[in-house]
Amino acid sequence: MPRPCNDFSRTELVRRGLAEAGRGLPAIEPGMPIPAGTGLSRGSFLARGTGLALAVYGAGAVLPRALEEGIAAASAAGPQRVLVSVFLDGGADSLSMLAPTGDPLYERLRPKLALPGSAGTAFAEDSRLRWHPSLAPLATLHGEGKVTVLPGVGYTGPDQSHFTSRHFWEVGATSESLRTGWLGRWLDRVGTADNPLQGLSLESRLQPSLATARVPVASIDGPDRYDFWTRNVWGDVESRMLEAIGSLGNVPTGNDPALGLATATARQAAQLRQQLLPFAAKDDQPGFTSPVPYPGGEDEDFPRRLAGLAAMLGAGLPVRAVALTAPGMYDTHDDQPGALADGLKLTADSLLAFQRDLESRGLADRVLVHVWSEFGRRAQENGSNGTDHGAAGIGFLIGTRVRGTMIGEYPGLAKLDDHGNLRATSDFRGLYAALLEDWLDADADAIIPGARSFARPRILK
Repeated sequence: MPRPCNDFSRTELVRRGLAEAGRGLPAIEPGMPIPAGTGLSRGSFLARGTGLALAVYGAGAVLPRALEEGIAAASAAGPQRVLVSVFLDGGADSLSMLAPTGDPLYERLRPKLALPGSAGTAFAEDSRLRWHPSLAPLATLHGEGKVTVLPGVGYTGPDQSHFTSRHFWEVGATSESLRTGWLGRWLDRVGTADNPLQGLSLESRLQPSLATARVPVASIDGPDRYDFWTRNVWGDVESRMLEAIGSLGNVPTGNDPALGLATATARQAAQLRQQLLPFAAKDDQPGFTSPVPYPGGEDEDFPRRLAGLAAMLGAGLPVRAVALTAPGMYDTHDDQPGALADGLKLTADSLLAFQRDLESRGLADRVLVHVWSEFGRRAQENGSNGTDHGAAGIGFLIGTRVRGTMIGEYPGLAKLDDHGNLRATSDFRGLYAALLEDWLDADADAIIPGARSFARPRILK
C-alpha cells in the first residue's frame, strides 16, 4: 500500500472524531474549515433494531415509533429519483484513469508511470485517451451510453489540501464557513422530519455532504443489519408477538381517536416490518439476494452496500440521496500503479454490478450515480513512483438517463497551471446545479452559493 501524506492522515482522524458519537470535535488549525455536520446532534435508535442498526443524525426529538411511521408514510408516497454519491478518497489520478497516451507530453512527464498506448480500451470521444484497464466495466457502460465523463472537473483557485478541497466539494462551495452539506441543504428543503432514510450514509458514520440543519438523516452499515428487536424475546416467540402487534392494525376503532391512533401506529409498524423483513440476516448470511453477482467476498463492504442499496430500493424504501466511499486509497504519493489498479478494479466491478442489478429490478431509470474525488494529481510523476496533489481531476455520472457524452474537454498537458497541474474545463458547482435542477427538480440557486454564475452542463438524455 502507498503511504498517504500527513494531510490525508490528519483529515481522516479529524473526520472520524467528528462523526463518532461522544468524542467531540478535535482541534482544527486556524484557517482550516470545520467539516460539515459539526453541531448536529446524534441520537442512535435501536428502533426495534439489532446492534447499531440505524444511527440517526439531527433528530433528537424523533421517537422510534414516529421514526417507523415516517418511513412507512414516505414509502407509501411512491418511488422517486435517487442520487448516489461515490467518493474516491485521496485525490484520484485522472491521468491514469483516462490516460492521454496520444498526448506527446505524457511519456515525457511520466517516464515510469505512463500507461502504454496499448493499455485498456480506447476512449471513443477523444482519440488521445484510453481507459485504465481496471476501469473496463466503466468503458463497457460508456459504450452503452450510460457513463458521462468529466475529464477536467475542478474549481477556480484550487486548494491542494485534502481537508479543505474535500470540504469544498462536500458543501458545494469554496467556503470554509458552511456547516451543512450540499445534499443536506437540498434535504432540508424537500425532506421530512420523520424519515431519516431520505439521506442515507452507507457506512458507520455521517458523510458530510448529507449533513442537514433541520431534517434527520441516517447512517446504516447495510439493510441486513436493520431488524426488529425486543428485549429478551427472540425466535418463534418474537415472530408471533410481532404478528400479533401487526394484527392490532385491523381492530375496528369506531369514533375513538386514541384507538385510531394506536391502530394506525400498529399498522404502520407492521408495514415497515414486512418491508424490512427480507433484509434480516439469517445464520450470518445477508437476508437479501441480488439478481446479479457482485465482486468480492463477505469482507468487501463497498459491493455489499451497493447490493443492499439496490435491495432497499427494490423494496420501495424512501431513499432519496445516498453517500458512500469507494474502496481503495487514492493518495498515491508512492507505489501508485498497484494500489490504483486494485482500488479502481473493485470500484468499477461493483458499479457495473450495481447498474445491472438496478436494470434487472426495473429501477435503473430513477437512479443516478456520481463518482468524484477531491482533486486530481500532478501531471509530472515524482521520484517515488507516484504523483503529488494536483488540481483538476476526473468525475463520472452513471445511469441509463445520463447523456453519455463528455462534460468539458480533456484539458491537455501543453497548458498546465503555474504548479504543473491540469486546468479545470468544468466546475463541480455547475455540475451540482445541474444535478439539483435536472435530476432532483430543485432550485439550485437556493442551495449552491452563487449558482447562477456557473454554467449548467447538460447531464440527461
